[in-house]
Amino acid sequence: MQLRDKKILLTGATGGIGNALAKTLHFLGAKLILAGRAPDAFKSLIAEICVNPASIAVAHLDLASPDVNEQALAISREHPDLDMIVNCAGMNLFSASASAPADEVSRLLDVNLKGTILLTQALLPTLMKRPQAAIVNVGSTFGSIGYPGFAAYCASKFGLRGYSEALRRELANSSVRVFYVAPRATATAMNDVAVQEMNAALGNAVDDPVAVAEQIVCAIARDRSKLFIGWPEKLFVFMNGMMSSVVDKALLKQLPVIQRFLLKEAKS
Repeated sequence: MQLRDKKILLTGATGGIGNALAKTLHFLGAKLILAGRAPDAFKSLIAEICVNPASIAVAHLDLASPDVNEQALAISREHPDLDMIVNCAGMNLFSASASAPADEVSRLLDVNLKGTILLTQALLPTLMKRPQAAIVNVGSTFGSIGYPGFAAYCASKFGLRGYSEALRRELANSSVRVFYVAPRATATAMNDVAVQEMNAALGNAVDDPVAVAEQIVCAIARDRSKLFIGWPEKLFVFMNGMMSSVVDKALLKQLPVIQRFLLKEAKS
C-alpha cells in the first residue's frame, strides 16, 4: 500500500514506537493527524520533524473517556478524507494479578482495547468511502503468549488480536485493509525500571522503537496483514498456539526471576 499523500490518524505519538512511526510516516510523505489527550504535547515532535507545522494536524482524543465515540466522530467530520488509522496508543501494567490496582486495570483495558475498538468503529464509515484505506493495530507478542506479571496487558492485547482478525475477515471484500503487527519487548518508557531489569536478567531481546516502526511501515507497504516481530518470539507464538504445554514448562523456569521483580515492583 502506497503511503505518500495518505491522510493517517496516529494515536500514541508521544510514546516510543508512536514517536518513531510519526517520523517515519512523515518522511514517506504521509499527511499526519496526531491524536491524544493533550494535543499541545505534540508541539516538540512536530517542530522536530516538520518545517511547516501547519502541515500536521492534531486532534483531541482520550481513549479512556466515555466520550471517545463523540471525539472520534468529530475527527471524521473534520477529516472526511481520512485514509488510515494507526492504533499505536497503549499502556502497560507489570503487577501480580492479586495486587493490580483496579483503576489502572480499568484504564489499561479502555486504552488498549475498548477505546481502540470504539475509535475504529466510529471512523470505519469514513474509511470505507475511500478508494484505498487501512486500519493498523499495533499489538504485542503478549497478545499471543500469556506471560506472568502481565495478565491484564495480555488480556487487552489478546483481545486486540482477535478484533483485528475478525475485522480483517469482515472487511475482506471492501476497500479497507486490516493489519495487525505484534512487536516484542521494545525500549520505550512504557516499560518501567523493574521490567527493564527483568528483561536484562532473563536475557530477553529488546528492540529499538525506530526499527519496530520501520517494520510496521514495511508490513503496510508490502500488504502483509499479520507480522510478529523478533526471533525466537515468533517461534514461541507458533509453539504457544500448537504446543502450549512446552511454553508452560519454559516459563515455569523463568517464574522465580519474574516473581522476584514482581516483588520489587510491589515494594516500589
